[in-house]
Parts: sequence; structure tokens; C-alpha cells
Amino acid sequence: MAEICIDTWLYGELARFGGDENQRSFANLALRLPQGSVIRDLLAALKMRSEERGITFINGDLSAMPGLQPDLEHHLKDGDRVAFFHLKAMWPFQYRLGAAMIGEMQQALFSRGDQGLQHVYEKNKGD
Repeated sequence: MAEICIDTWLYGELARFGGDENQRSFANLALRLPQGSVIRDLLAALKMRSEERGITFINGDLSAMPGLQPDLEHHLKDGDRVAFFHLKAMWPFQYRLGAAMIGEMQQALFSRGDQGLQHVYEKNKGD
């Protein structure tokens, strides 16, 4: 079966999924997956639950954020670069004026009433 190679970056606490349990800054892996793989398959190869990741980029385009992960069935191509940031990562400075998004993310955001924008957050009971 044909394979693709995914340039995978894991930042912060997610770096531990790169093979070194003690790593806490970043890890970079060249993962080989079967052709036709999707983000869900990449997460499975990393043994990482989707809910453990925060902001995610595919080739520099926003694909997921905490609580909104429409990219699970996004098809990956050979040479794609995927960056997973941990849940406590801040929005990268270079995206302060907005970010390009994959189609699935655009559709998910624009179908929401708040279009993903919130300026007031309520603390969950029990926190």
C-alpha cells in the first residue's frame, strides 16, 4: 500500500507524544501513514486523544481549536505539515489579524451563532 509522510510538530505538553515522555517543549516527527489517511489516523498513530490538543494547523491553516475539531476527517497529503499545540497554548502572535483556515474549519465556525468569537467566558462549575 502506498504511504504518505506527514511532517508532524507537537508543542508544549504534547511533545511527550513524540516518543520522549520527558520532553515538554516540542517534538518533530516524520510520520508515515497509509495513503488516504485523515487527521483521526494521525492522532491514532501518535496515541493522542483529539481532546488533548488545542490549536491545530495544517500547512499553516487553522484546522481546529479547543472544543471545535472539524478536521478529524480532513484528508492528508504527502508532505503535509501538521502542528498540534497543547490546550494552554496562547494564540500565536503572527495570527493576531486572523488566520487562514481549512474548509472544514470555515464551515464549522460560520455555522455557529457566535462564529467562534467570544469576549466573555464563564467559569465552569466545579473549577
